Amino acid sequence: MATTHEQRVTRLALAGGIPAMVVALWLLWSGDFASRTQWTLSVVVVVAWLGFAFAVRERVIRPLQTLSNMLAALRERDYSLRARRQGMDDALGLVVFELNVLTEELKQRRLGSLEATALLERVMSEIDVAVFTFDASDVLQLVNASGERLLADDADHLLGRRADELGLAQCLMGEAPQVLELEFPAARGRWEVRRGSFRQDGKPHQLLVLADVSRTLREEERQAWQRLIRVLGHEINNSLTPIKSVAQRLSELLSRPDQDGSLKEDLERGLELIAGRSESLTRFLSAYARLARLPSPRLANVDVPAWIQRVVRLETRTAVEIVPGTPVIVLADGDQLDQLLINLIANATDAALTTGGDVKVRWKARAHMVDVEVIDGGPGLPETKNLFVPFFTTKPQGSGIGLVLSRQIAEAHGGRLTLSNRRDAKGCVATLSLPIASAR
Repeated sequence: MATTHEQRVTRLALAGGIPAMVVALWLLWSGDFASRTQWTLSVVVVVAWLGFAFAVRERVIRPLQTLSNMLAALRERDYSLRARRQGMDDALGLVVFELNVLTEELKQRRLGSLEATALLERVMSEIDVAVFTFDASDVLQLVNASGERLLADDADHLLGRRADELGLAQCLMGEAPQVLELEFPAARGRWEVRRGSFRQDGKPHQLLVLADVSRTLREEERQAWQRLIRVLGHEINNSLTPIKSVAQRLSELLSRPDQDGSLKEDLERGLELIAGRSESLTRFLSAYARLARLPSPRLANVDVPAWIQRVVRLETRTAVEIVPGTPVIVLADGDQLDQLLINLIANATDAALTTGGDVKVRWKARAHMVDVEVIDGGPGLPETKNLFVPFFTTKPQGSGIGLVLSRQIAEAHGGRLTLSNRRDAKGCVATLSLPIASAR
């Protein structure tokens, strides 16, 4: 039978005192002492030997038991125990010190973890989105309060059920994020579906977040319709009001005799006004149709320097300076880019002609993008927040769709169009950023 550590320490402590005890007893019994004295001193020697041996045993075993109790408490996540500190100049003291430091650090970490968990649970219960987690078998592992309300059941009955039983299987398939039309026991509508993956206990899990966007989308649609109706109503009224007035005037003219021969001239002017306003209304509605029918770009390699030089030659009202840059190729629809740059150069030229300023076009590559800048020496922009609002224009004869159409073309190519006032002088800078296909 294997001996324990305590038994081995006890045996070694006893064995260490045997030589001294044998010598002491031999000297005692070989000397000229009384028998009573010999027996008394022999008992004292044996008791002292055993006492010191068991004291050594306690000095070795007791600290180990203390350390064992502390480690057991740590395993049970009880961080309240502390070992009595000893001197730092011995090995046992260092072990006790390090164990106490470790216990305090684990206590602080556990406290921080509990606080973070409490905060997370609070946030999960308060947010107005449904949160679910599923394991690799699509079995529900966690649901927050919003998810319980959405499924009209409490967590005790929901946990452990599969996604298809809960009507959430569609949410775990396909691309994410996406907006789906979904119906649940407590609600139906359009939901934004977001997913993520994480691991718990080394096993893969999925995080599913459902946000009801029906109200937001309805509000956006309502505001869009209101803006559309306001613009259409304004433009149509601007055309119909003079048409109605002129029609009434022509009706009055036709009801009286032509005494001075001016009836024909008045009728012609009135009909011209009606025709002009009708044509203006037709152009307005056509412009709206253009914004709604922008085709998808047909991508091909477009050489940026050649493209800029080709478009610049189309502007004949003023000389447009080209500042050379690095040869760059973008993957884009050449026809749409032509229309975009024509609009920007035309706007820059209109502004420059009012002040006698110049127009420049330059480009520069940065990272994976190329920035094409159209710079004018005009009066600058009085405001920039409405520049991309459809039919907003600062020019008397402007249509208000050029910049909107240009931005749509830029975004359809994964790019961006911005306008800002120059910092070095009066004028405006239109910056078109496009992804680079390759650089030569």
